[in-house]
Amino acid sequence: MVNFLQLRTLKASEFEEAADGWHKVSSAAGEAKDRVDNEIVATLQHHLEGTGRDAALVRLRRLSRNFQYTQAESGLIRTALNGLASELRAAQKKLNDAVADAEAEKFTVKPDGAVHWVSQHEKVPFNPERTSWAGGPGSTITSDPQQAKAQAYADRIDAAIKDANETDARYSRTLDRLKANNNLDVTTSDWADAQQDMRSLQKSADKYLQRDDIPKGKTPAENAKWWKELSPDQQQELLALYPDRVGQLDGIPATVRDEANRAYLPMLISKLDGLDDEKTQTQLEGLQEISRQLDEGSYPPMYLLGIDDKGNGRAIISYGNPDDSKNVSAYVPGLGTALDKDFAINGLKRARDTAIGAQKHDPSSASIVWLGYDAPQLPADSLLGNLDVLSDQDARAGAPAYSSFMSGITVTNDNSNPHITAIGHSYGSLTVGQTALMNKGIPGVDDIVLLGSPGTGAQSAADLGVGKDHVFVGAADNDPVTQLPSKAESSGLFLGGPIGYGVGSLMSDDNELWFGVDPASEDFGARRFKVDAGPRPFIDGQGATPAHSHYFDPEVDPVSAANVSVIVADRPDLIIPEAGR
Repeated sequence: MVNFLQLRTLKASEFEEAADGWHKVSSAAGEAKDRVDNEIVATLQHHLEGTGRDAALVRLRRLSRNFQYTQAESGLIRTALNGLASELRAAQKKLNDAVADAEAEKFTVKPDGAVHWVSQHEKVPFNPERTSWAGGPGSTITSDPQQAKAQAYADRIDAAIKDANETDARYSRTLDRLKANNNLDVTTSDWADAQQDMRSLQKSADKYLQRDDIPKGKTPAENAKWWKELSPDQQQELLALYPDRVGQLDGIPATVRDEANRAYLPMLISKLDGLDDEKTQTQLEGLQEISRQLDEGSYPPMYLLGIDDKGNGRAIISYGNPDDSKNVSAYVPGLGTALDKDFAINGLKRARDTAIGAQKHDPSSASIVWLGYDAPQLPADSLLGNLDVLSDQDARAGAPAYSSFMSGITVTNDNSNPHITAIGHSYGSLTVGQTALMNKGIPGVDDIVLLGSPGTGAQSAADLGVGKDHVFVGAADNDPVTQLPSKAESSGLFLGGPIGYGVGSLMSDDNELWFGVDPASEDFGARRFKVDAGPRPFIDGQGATPAHSHYFDPEVDPVSAANVSVIVADRPDLIIPEAGR
């Protein structure tokens, strides 16, 4: 319990000095983790091989996890101590102001906090057990105005002490939780405990942190302004306590988002690890694969710009720092994509291959995969028989989020005139198209690349806001998604078989796809580039849509991958063109 004398003599700066010490521990752990990941592990991976190397990597990754856990928990301790100091200092000021005001009116405040005064009428000490003063024989009973004043000062002193004790109790409970076992080997249960520590401190430090100030629904420019106006201490405390919220803010520097999301990722994994439904297990596999790749390190280096289990899952990963790169692309995946292991392997590889290819032409290039929306979950192999379930609803729903993200890329980029490319694959090209149509162009975007597109919703490339000469299209001859029937044709096919399909064809323009004019057609007006024809559906034994997945792959379709890379690197003069349909 905090008493009057303790609060009067409190040195809140001692808690802040302790917080600074824990900040040093947290920073040192973070630096050690970075060194293990980016120097030691990377060196072993690139220069050694064999069982000895593999065993060393296992131990080093365990050490890296320990450093990350130490960084997170030490950051929480630091924030707790700063919050405790701040709130106790406020209670102390409240107490000191009450004492100063009482003494200014000649009241005496005793070392135990009691307020004493002399009666105006009899000049005798007040008896605190009476509600009025008693005069001599024959006198009347009257109230003493000094008593009311004394009581008011006593109430203010009592309220300050109560505030201090309430603060002490809140932070004591939280600090008692912030402990780790000896011989630490960080597991999902440890991260679950760390998340509980974080939630506990969020409640304890709510008054101190004022979490409602974290932007919600603001523009990237507004988010950037808010972040820049915070002190370094405030920034670090918000990163420690609200990594899930800070890491999703468009307009925040990529390194900050990466730090926040890397801190949140193991907590998210621990959250899902205790659930056993199919959707959760699917997302958990995807998160674990992303975590594995982050632990192993990558070239170009990975930046985790977003992660969440919302909807079908969210994941935004950049290969190369998008803030200091002159050329930045953001690819939107399409039909059937969700946060699962396949996306974590193949979806991420597409962005990495694009970054590597672009850097051959300009080292200042970064490539992002943006899974920031819910793509339709119809399996690709079932596409041709289930066109009636496709609509532009998911693309329209995802467009505002993609627009905000691309605007944020421009806000945080350090170059005076960065070259930004929006890439849409499959249904993702519809999302890109809807974003462009919504804004009469995508914020900051100079070029648009459409791959395996079933249409954008636009009637011509000129409608996408970057000029038709800056819209590029790759469409494999054997990719059935780029040759889907129009809605009229498909209605005839489903309703009346081949005859109905023929009737539908008469009702439809030759260049019309399911979502508007075929981007690969001459009428659309985009610049089509050469890609490999790809395997034939079913005939070549690779399923219904094998050519639909090859556009980014430098091994399977090097021509397509090279064309995408030169566009991203702002070298469209190097593309190999192909005539429109």
